[in-house]
Amino acid sequence: MGPILAEFIFFFAVIDPIGTVPVFISVTKNHTEAEKRRIAFRAFLIASFVLLFFVVGGEVILRAMEVELPAFEIAGGIVLLIFALSMIFGESKASEELKMAKNWGETAAFPLAIPSIASPGAMLAAVLLTENDVNGFGEQALTSAIMLSVLALAFVFMLAAGWIGRLIGNSGAIIVSRIMGLILASVAVSSTLKGIKIYFEL
Repeated sequence: MGPILAEFIFFFAVIDPIGTVPVFISVTKNHTEAEKRRIAFRAFLIASFVLLFFVVGGEVILRAMEVELPAFEIAGGIVLLIFALSMIFGESKASEELKMAKNWGETAAFPLAIPSIASPGAMLAAVLLTENDVNGFGEQALTSAIMLSVLALAFVFMLAAGWIGRLIGNSGAIIVSRIMGLILASVAVSSTLKGIKIYFEL
């Protein structure tokens, strides 16, 4: 149960379903309730397709480019760390993507599905947690199921966005985003150290 919970927390940190709530509220403020449900479902489908693509094809693309997975794991860990630090010290996910919503209009694909739900960190996580040499098909399927469960949670949060927004407010979403950033930073450092260890053992 430990590894399953760890992967769930990892995906919850990089996808940040709660941080998506204020973004969803902003991009759907002029839509009817029926349209909001359709937008939420479309964003969920797009984000799921993008992340599953990285699960299936991410490592294949890396190997085609002759990029060793330990090198990608080190680079990915560094990128995740920068991403996490921006969540902690910079603008929160909610604040940053609310600006995108105002500048780029109200669409399910951008900024809702990408980068709010299927964030760069989530794409990296999809590749790193389904390494072909380490994980068999069953383990990869389990990781994909965990990832989809977090995406489904994001979908549920979007459907309940009005209630959640009134409950925690934008400040609450920002606080959660900071906490998720701290968790993600520790995971990123661990990923980098693991990649360095594997690289020097080759």
